[in-house]
Amino acid sequence: MTMAKGLTSLILIVDDTPTNLDVISEALSNEGYKVAIATSGERALQQVERRSPDLILLDVMMPGIDGFETCQRLKANAKTSHIPVIFMTALTDVDHKVKGLKLGAVDYITKPFQEEEVLARVKTHLQLRLLTQNLEAQVAEKTAQLRKSQIQVIQSEKMSALGNLVAGVAHEINNPVTFLSGNIQPALDYINDLFGLIDLVQEKYPQLHPKIKEEIENIDLGYMREDLPKLVGSMREGVKRIKDISTSLRTFSRADTDRPVSCDIHDGIDSTIMILKHRLKANDNRPEIKVIKNYGNLPQIECYVGQLNQVFMNLLSNAIDALEESNKGLSYEEIVNEITIKTELSEDEKQVIIRIKDNGIGMSTEVITKIFEHLFTTKGVGKGTGLGLAIARQIIVEKHGGTIDVNSDLGKGSEFIITLPINNY
Repeated sequence: MTMAKGLTSLILIVDDTPTNLDVISEALSNEGYKVAIATSGERALQQVERRSPDLILLDVMMPGIDGFETCQRLKANAKTSHIPVIFMTALTDVDHKVKGLKLGAVDYITKPFQEEEVLARVKTHLQLRLLTQNLEAQVAEKTAQLRKSQIQVIQSEKMSALGNLVAGVAHEINNPVTFLSGNIQPALDYINDLFGLIDLVQEKYPQLHPKIKEEIENIDLGYMREDLPKLVGSMREGVKRIKDISTSLRTFSRADTDRPVSCDIHDGIDSTIMILKHRLKANDNRPEIKVIKNYGNLPQIECYVGQLNQVFMNLLSNAIDALEESNKGLSYEEIVNEITIKTELSEDEKQVIIRIKDNGIGMSTEVITKIFEHLFTTKGVGKGTGLGLAIARQIIVEKHGGTIDVNSDLGKGSEFIITLPINNY
């Protein structure tokens, strides 16, 4: 008789009568089972702690703690509660049988033993245990698949909601920005024409009325002539900044079709940095976080752009969090915050490699081993879901056929390394 994975079943026999032990041990051994014995409930409890059997044959009437008490302790222990217990007893009254079954036993064998009955019951309950284990494994697998599907739904809903929001905002911004952008140059031309007209008037009528001269001095015409074009130029830069932000938002949340598209990785990284610019600026607690870009000469790759940008967003946001955490307790002058982004081709030129490194708080070895697990987070309650890096890994590994790894030194910083095939489809 064999259990899952080809392991011979181990049966623990608990009985204080040597004759009973000998008879049942021989019968079970002849059938190919491994047999362990214990002569008391106390010894049985000690043995199962050291090595868990697949089934226990347990005598009811024993000195010390009897079979009922032994069974109760087995079922109360999470480590041993799953082991099926068959009582062996000469007691045939219904009350004892009901008591044993209520305590968690799966069956009874009545003394004196009938060898065929013992073997039949043992075989049946071992098969039931095997079926139960298989069912539990299937449930665990289905649960993992469900959790994975839920994460995919969360990711899809998140990107869809963001895409819709950005599309609406971009639409609302587009008309006034286009209006401003298109009219700044004509406005500047009109201003120059007016200054030209003033110059012409002053040329043809050098003796201006005293009130006109006074007003020219009051408005400081010379300074206005110099500063107004600069002011309009600043307005032009502001409009350009708004257009850049709008473009970055559209690039970041670019809707993915059911097929990958060709894209420039650097565009996605740059758009993400633009969106996070408000978090990179200096504040009362720390100086500016410098982003050092060391981009290689990369070809376009086939990918799901929106999902890949989500990975960049998560990694860069985590890097900022790590830097802010490492800044605590330091004076403003002591702090040097840097995020380095390096991209390059692999040696065989079949993959692109993206490295995102910070000089923040870093991670312990224990945290590194769990960092990509579902629902694992190092952040405080309400600050992290533990889904970010799990989703990032899923997008990189399962969606793009790439890899994502992390190197980190506690107190020194972390580096995430992403590899993506140039054409995996």
